[in-house]
Amino acid sequence: MLTVLPPSPDQRLQQIAHARQAVLQDRQGLSGLLAEPWIERSWQRCLASGKTPDQEVGFDMLSPQALRRTEEANHVLVQAARPVLEKLGAAIASTRYFAILTNAQGVVVDVNGAIDRRDRRADLITRIGVDLSEDSVGTTAIGAALTELQPVWLHRGEHFFNANAAYSCAGAPLFGPDGRCAGMLDLTGVDTVERPELKHLVVQSARSIENALIQSRPHDLLIRLNWSSHSLGDDMDGLIGLDPDGWVLGANPAARQMVPALQAGGPAVVHCSELFAMPWEMLFDAAKSGTLGEPQAIDVPLWSGLRLHALPLLRGQVALPGRLGQRAAAPALPLKDVETALIRKAVNEAKGNVMKAARALGISRATVYRRLGGKVK
Repeated sequence: MLTVLPPSPDQRLQQIAHARQAVLQDRQGLSGLLAEPWIERSWQRCLASGKTPDQEVGFDMLSPQALRRTEEANHVLVQAARPVLEKLGAAIASTRYFAILTNAQGVVVDVNGAIDRRDRRADLITRIGVDLSEDSVGTTAIGAALTELQPVWLHRGEHFFNANAAYSCAGAPLFGPDGRCAGMLDLTGVDTVERPELKHLVVQSARSIENALIQSRPHDLLIRLNWSSHSLGDDMDGLIGLDPDGWVLGANPAARQMVPALQAGGPAVVHCSELFAMPWEMLFDAAKSGTLGEPQAIDVPLWSGLRLHALPLLRGQVALPGRLGQRAAAPALPLKDVETALIRKAVNEAKGNVMKAARALGISRATVYRRLGGKVK
């Protein structure tokens, strides 16, 4: 089998130069010159807005009043991200890359890492309040991640403006508890080696920030979710926050992918009973009734018939780190018990009308009687 080797650093720069010639000068399509069509889309947006690659880039700052408003509006984001940024800055210190956090408009709200302030190119883009949106500085990982809402890697001449050709950067969007874009996380190097693997690191770090955001939002119950083949307790978990009446207060992107009823970015209020095919009160009960005061992990059925492993945690409740989500420490409730509780709840809501409850559940009246042992009128 023929092995295709990745291009050398010089070949990569030649590919980028050819793509720039095709799109920015000859106004043709990339035609496979680069693998990422979003780069061409960004370049085309810049051209359509009247920008030219050789024009000067201002790196404009917000006014003091606008900066104050931006800092106030993004206080929660900065506080949730700061521990992640500190660890990230230490992890990449030897690579000559540094971390930038922006809000959803591309304005820098925090930075971390080995930033050489003597280098004007590094200093310009790491000032709190500088506008790094696509409208302001053209194609960058920041503008692309916020526009495309996907992780990106951008190297040297893939930036639109010639003045930005010294930068290499990885970016990932950040989504808040409401499912909307809250900002983005960027890793940038100046005149440094191309490291596309940093896209994976920035995605993982963005996930940690998103989870910190959902956990920082006031809630009465936090539900950790994952498929049964995965243990609970890491940043891959879906997270859902509930109020005491079972209404959803927020969810991270992983939860929105696992549970279809969570509409990403939608304004509608969702109740927990719309997410899981079981009485929602059982989640609160599981958090209260675990062994030796630990929360109890349970299996929860989705309305689709799929099942998830869940660890419900009351506000301020912490499971022992070494045992988080392990079934041996917190046995899952049997499916039969979950289904029986669901049937009993439907009968109660139907005020004892078995036929109405059976119709609502899509089962026969005989099944209702059999599961409840005849203990219905």
